[in-house]
Amino acid sequence: MSTTNTLRTAVPDDAPEIGSLLARAFDDDPMMRCFFPDATTRQASMERYFTTVFGRQYVHHGLCERTASAAAFWVPAEDQAKAVPDADTVQELRAILGDRAALFGRTVEAAAAHTPAEPHWSLALIGADPAAQGQGQGAALLRSGLARADAAGMPVYLESSKESNVPVYEHFGFKVRDELTVPAGGPVLWTMWRPAAA
Repeated sequence: MSTTNTLRTAVPDDAPEIGSLLARAFDDDPMMRCFFPDATTRQASMERYFTTVFGRQYVHHGLCERTASAAAFWVPAEDQAKAVPDADTVQELRAILGDRAALFGRTVEAAAAHTPAEPHWSLALIGADPAAQGQGQGAALLRSGLARADAAGMPVYLESSKESNVPVYEHFGFKVRDELTVPAGGPVLWTMWRPAAA
């Protein structure tokens, strides 16, 4: 495995770098463009958004792994109830989202209504810097998290608003459960499920 694909656990000090690389990774994501429509401020706003959710939420209540240019946030079944933003984080996210905060809240609620009730792992976020595409860093992170979920005997759930990612996830054993339309005419959100490995 090359050094660019070497995985390690992400730590709080990684927050600025992870926020920056995920902002680049999600620049063309339909959901993020819905929440951050202004092209002149999108990158800076998304950097703040990803830095916040990593540094205040997932790094404390999830499994966060990274490579040189990619990152993934997983939430094990036993941490699902804890991996939600606290009141201070919600306020910070509202400030970052501005007039899109209400739409963001409605979207989160709509997606939550379709979250499976049975115990599972969640792939909350995964992204690679576009400059690193094709190097296998995202795939390495996917394999690592899925192996951990399999070792725990747990199925895995994810949501994607980018249609071209659906076959990528299908390659790793996921199947589409639902297609949701984001409130206020937003993009389609695909919910996907991968059963626990036998």
